[in-house]
Amino acid sequence: MTADLPRTQEEAAAELARLATEIAHHNARYHTDDAPEISDAEFDALVRRNAAIEAAFPDLVRADSPARQVGAAPAGHLAKVAHARPMLSLDNAFSDAEVLEFVIRVRRFLSLSEEERVALTAEPKIDGLSCSLRYENRVLVLAATRGDGQVGENVTANVRTIADIPQTLPDDAPDLFEVRGEVYMAKADFVALNARLLAEAVDPATARQFANPRNAAAGSLRQKDPEVTRSRPLRFLAYGWGEAAALPAETQFGVMQAIAGWGFPVSPLLVDCVQVEPALAQYRRIEVQRADLPYDIDGVVYKVDRIDWQARLGFVGRAPRWGLAHKFPAERAQTTLNDIEIQVGRTGKLTPVAKLEPVTVGGVVVRNATLHNADEIERLGVRPGDRVVLQRAGDVIPQIVENLTRDAARAPWAFPTHCPECGSMADRAPDEVDFRCTGGLICPAQRVERLRHFVSRHALDIDGLGLVHIESFFRDGLVRTPADIFRLTREQLLGRERWAELSATNLIAAIDARRAPPLDRFLFALGIRHVGEITARDLARRYRSWDAFRAMIDRALAVRAAAAAAIGETDEKFRTRLAKELAAVVETAQVGPEVAFALVDFFAEPHNADAVADLLGQVAPADLVHETRDSEVSGKTLVFTGSLESLSRDEAKAQAELLGARVAGSVSAKTDLVIAGPGAGSKLKKAAELGIPVITEADWAEIVAAAQ
Repeated sequence: MTADLPRTQEEAAAELARLATEIAHHNARYHTDDAPEISDAEFDALVRRNAAIEAAFPDLVRADSPARQVGAAPAGHLAKVAHARPMLSLDNAFSDAEVLEFVIRVRRFLSLSEEERVALTAEPKIDGLSCSLRYENRVLVLAATRGDGQVGENVTANVRTIADIPQTLPDDAPDLFEVRGEVYMAKADFVALNARLLAEAVDPATARQFANPRNAAAGSLRQKDPEVTRSRPLRFLAYGWGEAAALPAETQFGVMQAIAGWGFPVSPLLVDCVQVEPALAQYRRIEVQRADLPYDIDGVVYKVDRIDWQARLGFVGRAPRWGLAHKFPAERAQTTLNDIEIQVGRTGKLTPVAKLEPVTVGGVVVRNATLHNADEIERLGVRPGDRVVLQRAGDVIPQIVENLTRDAARAPWAFPTHCPECGSMADRAPDEVDFRCTGGLICPAQRVERLRHFVSRHALDIDGLGLVHIESFFRDGLVRTPADIFRLTREQLLGRERWAELSATNLIAAIDARRAPPLDRFLFALGIRHVGEITARDLARRYRSWDAFRAMIDRALAVRAAAAAAIGETDEKFRTRLAKELAAVVETAQVGPEVAFALVDFFAEPHNADAVADLLGQVAPADLVHETRDSEVSGKTLVFTGSLESLSRDEAKAQAELLGARVAGSVSAKTDLVIAGPGAGSKLKKAAELGIPVITEADWAEIVAAAQ
């Protein structure tokens, strides 16, 4: 894992920026859209890669680090609701050794002796949709999906239709209690539902069919009409709790037994283990039973059993320190690769897609698989006609992991040199793996996709302007650029098929309502490479207004022009020098060289500059106003040095991050405060030289107490 890590801070920052954008995209596709593009194994590999780089370069950890994110923002058609306590995710393990390391970390954090046992619970990890059920005075008052961990979707009316979920709790339950668990669909019920949908369809060729039980459960729970949810065979399995006025036991296992006693289904495979070895044995027992269980699972979850230890361990980023998901190996199958097709994405990226002889993998019929890029095709040596091995880990689109027919009888498959949509050259930068169409705004695939992205839910969110309308308007010449959307008139719409007075009036009103979009949404809507929702938000928070952001871009363009004039854009030193200079201009710690280059390249392109100028004649991005956290050390950079006596270094760091501070490993001019314990040495001396305030561990405890 560490052999191929970035060698320099610049390389590490660039890759962390790319990973943050890519992982956020796949989180949204999985959690919000219920339409994943990559397998669980591929996603886990991205997360593990990000974690490895962050461990090697801790000073480069980004504010939008995937380690701090949970799920994705909730979809738009259901009301949003804030969780009283965050619904966080779990870190993953893929081997016994990683599970043992998890227990070692728990011991180290809690400063436990080797003789003291760490008891765990072990239970199956259900592949469904996480849901929190809030009971007040023992009556169900609110049900919410996980969402992004902080805000979910209100699905109370739909949840009331699920027979597994009690509407009231018995008298011995606390006055306030949130039961958390997984809404799922059993395998047999999933098959029956798809059969019923097919039988009820007017045209079987267009019948709605769910890809797998997880998608069926998510789609059924998120219905606007609760009666549709009632008609779907949803079930519930409890795995924990959220906010609670009191707990009925002092252990994880004890609380789950109480929850089961209140009428909630709890996995019969949940066990308490006095130490890690029995927990691993339970993992192997569950793995053997996996295919015969009535529901899909993708691993086993371990939790520290003592609740007081859970409280001390707390959380890091998006996950609790007291829990771990031990994932199962991916399922595999063999099939024939019939063809390789090229899809052109919104940014011009050419993605090869394997067209497969249909095969069932893990209960799902698979016809397509992504081949990622030209390097992956070369590594596998695949050509149409080859026999291949697929691997699936719970997602719709699997991964080709092996080519069984690497013979010399057929020539290698050649990646196209031209865009299949517009015929423009397909080019690949020296430091990138993807080929991209150079046609830019003339490429039909990119123009339609860019317009679709511009109006999408997380961009300008123009209600009623979906892909079908975008394609229709583009085909007929009504909309070619984002600015054209704001030039549409009610009269133009009324002259078109299926557009009546009400629908035309509503769409024009929806468009007019977006003429002052928030700055972060506007930046994201432009479709700049590497500028996802999180990065757009970081830029908006730094510059607050379009004028300030544009002034930064103009400075960056001047730096680019000066560097090109001094060195020449074809010189290999050009991008190295420009990366350092652009970083100083952008002035946003969360934005690395990759994003800085993308911003400059976007605005340096005359077509893009003209399109943005035209758009600004129609819209005026609103200045961003955001709240700051109320804490004495919020926004400050802290350094802990010396021996801490009342808590471990990890626990101190967790406290600081909870209060909105950043913890650095060394003292510098950017350090705001040093917390020094006994034995502090060079760092204390450095703080004195720089005039940085120094406090004791007792002083730090007072700051923590005051902020609670």
